[in-house]
Amino acid sequence: MPASGGMAGTSVAAPQDCVSAINGNPATMTQFKGSHMTLGGGWAESTLDLTQGVRAPGINVDPFSDKSTVPGSVVPAIGVTQELEGFPVPVFVGIGFVGAAGAGTNFVNAKESNGTASYLLLLEAIPSVAVELTDNLSIGGSMFIGDGFSSGPFVGTSKMTNAYSLRGGCGINYATSQRSWIGAYYLSTQEFRFHDQVIPYRIPPLNGTPQTVNIGLPQQVGLGWASERFMNNRLLLAVDALYFDWESAALFGDIYNNSWALQMGAQYSSKRNIKLRCGYALAENPMDTDLITSIDGIVPGGTPSVDYTQAQFSIPNVHRISGGAGMEIYPHITLDVFAGGMFPATQTLGATRVDLVSYWLGFGLTWHFDPCSNHGCSRLPSTCSTI
Repeated sequence: MPASGGMAGTSVAAPQDCVSAINGNPATMTQFKGSHMTLGGGWAESTLDLTQGVRAPGINVDPFSDKSTVPGSVVPAIGVTQELEGFPVPVFVGIGFVGAAGAGTNFVNAKESNGTASYLLLLEAIPSVAVELTDNLSIGGSMFIGDGFSSGPFVGTSKMTNAYSLRGGCGINYATSQRSWIGAYYLSTQEFRFHDQVIPYRIPPLNGTPQTVNIGLPQQVGLGWASERFMNNRLLLAVDALYFDWESAALFGDIYNNSWALQMGAQYSSKRNIKLRCGYALAENPMDTDLITSIDGIVPGGTPSVDYTQAQFSIPNVHRISGGAGMEIYPHITLDVFAGGMFPATQTLGATRVDLVSYWLGFGLTWHFDPCSNHGCSRLPSTCSTI
């Protein structure tokens, strides 16, 4: 996201861009008085090297070592929020369009891989609403309308298939003081059913049959704290704790354990209204290293074959950093930029090894139409400020 991307994603209690509020804790939309529109996006790319140490006869894969040739992907981050008048309590509505996933692998250049290739792209349209119950307490809800595209991930004959799914979310936000907040949100699971997507490889003379692949996003809970009561109210510090219930997610529940992530971010606002951001995230490696016999009910063909398939979903990168900046480039228009990356990490599953490193960068332009200041309102409705 344009601003939170420079703060390791911290946005549960006090998001710095409206897209993060829509996509995460919808209750925080009440912090964006007036009207706001963000047009942004990012570029995410990873380098994945896979080494297969033994033959996997069930999928006809021989030992090899190769680098995935899948290029990076563009991730949209678009959002609009609007404060509505004429209700007994302040009401805010928003809609966002974001990329929830966009990654894959491709080892077709290594003939020993038997044409191994996969890709997953998930796009979300997110209508949302928030209500400011009191000057300090807000609640919100959101609906994720997902459109998914997938090919693979099992060795065999596969085609790009699309599917649709819904996901619900709700959140709460409370201002503990004029410049400090706590927040929490919940997201339900979201399951995509890609009908007859793949015909898994079978050892001749056996023939594979079309299989439906189920892929889901997990239930998620987020807790956050943020305060800008530091350095004369110019320094914002934020901490988020996220819990991912991978057991609730189709396919991923077979290969991941439930996991935590801790995100910490900071933002300094200069007297020239330039914002400098940095962040660090510590994410638990969710990979299940116990013996797995099938993935999504599909048995790829023995332990080496399962390890080989599972390894393509590796995300062993525990440490992640980011940085960014924001500034007003024209009255009521701000530009935010960010960049970040994951430290190199290795995942070993049986005789299969994956070395992974990732980076991302992006930007966002936001048009602000605030009701009480050329520089924007403070987050409590009772006062305005030019911070």
